[in-house]
Amino acid sequence: MGPKVVTFGEIMLRLATPRFERFNQATSLEATYGGGEANVAVSLANYGINASFVTRLPKNDIGRACRMELNKYGVDTKEVLEGGNRLGIYFLEAGAVARASKVVYDRAGSAFAEVKAGMFDWDKILDGVDVFHWTGITPAVSQGAADACLEAIKAANKKGVTVTCDLNYRKNLWKYGKTAGEVMPELVAGCDVVLGNEEDAMMVLGIKPEGVDITGGHVEAAAYESVSKQIMKQYPRVKKVITTLRGSISASHNSWSGVLFDGEKMYEAPKFEITHIVDRVGGGDSFMGGLIYGLLTYKDDMQSVINFATAASCLKHTIHGDFNQVTVDEVEKLMGGDASGRVSR
Repeated sequence: MGPKVVTFGEIMLRLATPRFERFNQATSLEATYGGGEANVAVSLANYGINASFVTRLPKNDIGRACRMELNKYGVDTKEVLEGGNRLGIYFLEAGAVARASKVVYDRAGSAFAEVKAGMFDWDKILDGVDVFHWTGITPAVSQGAADACLEAIKAANKKGVTVTCDLNYRKNLWKYGKTAGEVMPELVAGCDVVLGNEEDAMMVLGIKPEGVDITGGHVEAAAYESVSKQIMKQYPRVKKVITTLRGSISASHNSWSGVLFDGEKMYEAPKFEITHIVDRVGGGDSFMGGLIYGLLTYKDDMQSVINFATAASCLKHTIHGDFNQVTVDEVEKLMGGDASGRVSR
């Protein structure tokens, strides 16, 4: 049967302007679906991993269409709850060159925002599961979602399931009266693997690099080691801290890499220059999907783990939509140094 991964969070209807148009120019919007944890589940299903996504969807045609979209990629949705009135929406205006992308959320009162502790049977859901994944977006949505997420993490810890987390700080989402700094530490304490960048660590956990200047946009490798060590000291359960390294030259051109610290050694992936970005939304999720696959497949070969995650997310920047629709063979080909893009025939 192979390893099994469960992810938990909100999926939304994504309405994007076509052809890099601005919101006020667009006369149509392209409808797809996306959300941090769902994106990770799709990545893993594409790699042949048994991936299950847990959420709450409204019992209507939009909720059904969303479920069918996930099923199309092989994601198991058997544990999805039905209820609530609406699916959250996000609007995307894709940036180009010097103009940044913009996201407008319309997710207040969504089916997922109304979840509460006790709604999900985590003992049953996590039975026989190898990895449970969540992101910092989930507890930002509502107090109920934060409570349900904590419940899941505690159940996973009890059952010996590896817990992975993408800190994913979204300042526009923390609106229900609590800050990320108040809610996240208790959740992170139950994690084995943590992904984030220096801003996430600072805003979510209050951790800053020690003795390293990070002004001017240039961050030394020593800064990541300092942040990683502090996270591990503060949260003894954490065994690996991973950071994505994105350099934004423009909205269309980014450099991309990643580092992984396992408590003893810092592993750095090769750097990619992504010169013509098609869609960067979901880039971090594609990295996380690659990372989880790497940890399950390459085991203790940490260099291969970080290389796979980085190559997978590099490819995601060439794909429209939130989902990273690539295969293991395609990622491994890029890992092996073939970035030619020549026609495969």
